[in-house]
Amino acid sequence: MPTTRRTVSAEVDFVSETDHLAVFSLAAARPGDRARPDERLSLHVDGAEVPLEEAEDLHGTRLHLARVPGGARCTVAYALELVGPAAPPPPGESVDVVRYTRPSRFCPFDEMAGTPDALFPGARGGGYGTLQRVRDWVHEHLDYVAGSSTATDTAVHTFLTRQGVCRDYAHLLITLLRGLGVPARLVSVYAPGLSPMDFHAVVEAWHDGAWYVLDATGLAPRTEFVRIATGADASETAFLTTLEGEITLGEMRVSAESTASAPEDPDARVVLPL
Repeated sequence: MPTTRRTVSAEVDFVSETDHLAVFSLAAARPGDRARPDERLSLHVDGAEVPLEEAEDLHGTRLHLARVPGGARCTVAYALELVGPAAPPPPGESVDVVRYTRPSRFCPFDEMAGTPDALFPGARGGGYGTLQRVRDWVHEHLDYVAGSSTATDTAVHTFLTRQGVCRDYAHLLITLLRGLGVPARLVSVYAPGLSPMDFHAVVEAWHDGAWYVLDATGLAPRTEFVRIATGADASETAFLTTLEGEITLGEMRVSAESTASAPEDPDARVVLPL
């Protein structure tokens, strides 16, 4: 069997309007303490490379921080090549079952009280079938429309408008699952096969001791995803966060390729590795 090779990269241009602390979430999640020798990450400010400080968040999520002066033109770039089998999935922790069943900023299921049970009667306690049933409903009832939502729209807005992009699909799926008592969280990934290429947002839902990855858009094979960040919703997985200042986002270039060619099977049970 040929060895699978996946290559991912991202490059983001922005202008720093004021002095600020920039927080980047572009690097693939780290499997335990293992380093990634074929990984490159850099930040250039007005053409000069500046150091980045790494901080590890939950589930192997890696954040990189830098102080950026106002008026500077900046480019952050990342690249990674993965060869061979992926690392095993992250272990489940009992606190996660609590953390990811609560309402969150973009997934306020308490504002939709009664809606999940009305949409999916008898779904509580339905096992993996409930996960698939809710995933299929979101896939069938939403239209993928670029530019149809804003950075502050919650799952309630998506439910009412019935359109959005990948993060909207993910937020609505998470909200409905949590409303049925199923722990669910958002994962940002590099997604080989995605078109148009971009960062991608998908869902992990807890069932029988494992986190299963669900993608209501169905736009890329889940078996090829490369995990970047994991959190309650997009507020915890953004690729760029600015603290204490403002920026103007410029051009963004994302690439993800894999030598594996398996098509997406929406009925397959897939566990996302680190």
